[in-house]
Amino acid sequence: MRKGKILSETESLCPVCFHKIPARRVRYGEDLFLEKRCPMHGSFKTVIWRGSPEFSAWSRPKIPSPPKQSLTPVAKGCPFDCGLCPEHGQHTCTALLEITQRCNMSCPVCFAAAREDGTAGTPEPDPDMATLKFWYQRVKEASGPCNIQLSGGEPTVRDDLPEIIAMGKEAGFEFIQLNTNGLRLAREKGFALRLKKAGLSSVFLQFDGTDDAVYRVTRGRALFNLKQAAIRHCVEAGIGVVLVPTVVPGVNDHMLGEIIRFGLSHAPGVRGVHFQPVSYFGRYPTPPADRNRITIPEVISRIAHQSNGAIDADHFRPPGCEHALCSFHGNFMIMPDNALKPLTREGKDSCCTAPVIAKEGARQAISTVARQWAAPNACACTAQPMDDLDRFLNRAKTHIFAISGMAFQDAWNIDIERLKGCCIHTVSPDGRLIPFCAYNVTNSRGEALYRGQA
Repeated sequence: MRKGKILSETESLCPVCFHKIPARRVRYGEDLFLEKRCPMHGSFKTVIWRGSPEFSAWSRPKIPSPPKQSLTPVAKGCPFDCGLCPEHGQHTCTALLEITQRCNMSCPVCFAAAREDGTAGTPEPDPDMATLKFWYQRVKEASGPCNIQLSGGEPTVRDDLPEIIAMGKEAGFEFIQLNTNGLRLAREKGFALRLKKAGLSSVFLQFDGTDDAVYRVTRGRALFNLKQAAIRHCVEAGIGVVLVPTVVPGVNDHMLGEIIRFGLSHAPGVRGVHFQPVSYFGRYPTPPADRNRITIPEVISRIAHQSNGAIDADHFRPPGCEHALCSFHGNFMIMPDNALKPLTREGKDSCCTAPVIAKEGARQAISTVARQWAAPNACACTAQPMDDLDRFLNRAKTHIFAISGMAFQDAWNIDIERLKGCCIHTVSPDGRLIPFCAYNVTNSRGEALYRGQA
């Protein structure tokens, strides 16, 4: 048996009983594992970082930025006091409002475990407009200006969705994004335009691949033609589209480059691709095998390998806001000849060990997402002759393409240090702000720590 090298200590949860337990990040060769042991339920070991870049070169320290206003006191300690509590290390960048638990699909892969009949997840009816207004107010009080994502369930099953969007705009939230499977956007003529007129900035579109064989596995049915129709209708309405693939090893990890090429072929209406490595929620009596996981460096490596030389792994950077284990990002300009020009600095020396100020990282994340993921402004053309710099700046207003990814945590790999640095917060039914991974985590029996508990 190989002997591992302990890189750092943290805390985690027992995936069976949710008891908080010590954990270690242990390196075996190029691979990093989270190891933990529960006195009652034994030892667990899960891969969290596999391959290059090595985590020690990718990681960077962060100076915390606590919430503007804490809504819950510290009593039991993280992650049992979420609300947010005063010990949380990052204020909200994106607040996620689940406006329904109903869905028009029943996907094998689903954070919320929503189903077509609405019986899974929280059994209560859709929150009314007064509740939604309260949620908007609580987010503003607790975090100040941030980005809003409307989610569920499937938020487009609500016929009053335009009114919900307009309410958010009136509350002072400039960027409102819709997290959707796209079915209604594809099927209902004029629906996208109604949402745009209400103030919708962006659509976060479930998009697992360019082949219906993939959708039959991840979503249970052929959907590619509907995805294309949803994109077309959003672009025609002037709504920015972000393609969001759930990456499942052996299912669609071979087509990450093809997904990016598809997005580029629909730019500048499609603003980028945001990859989400599969996480395991629901009832898993035994731990998911490491071969069924894909980590951030593996996603980056596959993107580079499948891009036919257009993208290099060095074009991507760790986050300035959340924990380094959580995400990656890279921005590119689409040149007139369709080549990609990386806008992130090349060279490993740019990924330094100087501490990142979380407050500044959050400010940049909020503004960058709002600017990049919304539809581009019309080209500010001029009758005056333009030099190379003028042409570059003009194209930058419309043809920036973002490639990013975020690895969500489940009960097997949840890391309390990561959780304390989370900047994506779900608004619970009673108005608390709860880190996304804490809100959605379930133990091996399928029991939730927060979802459905408030």
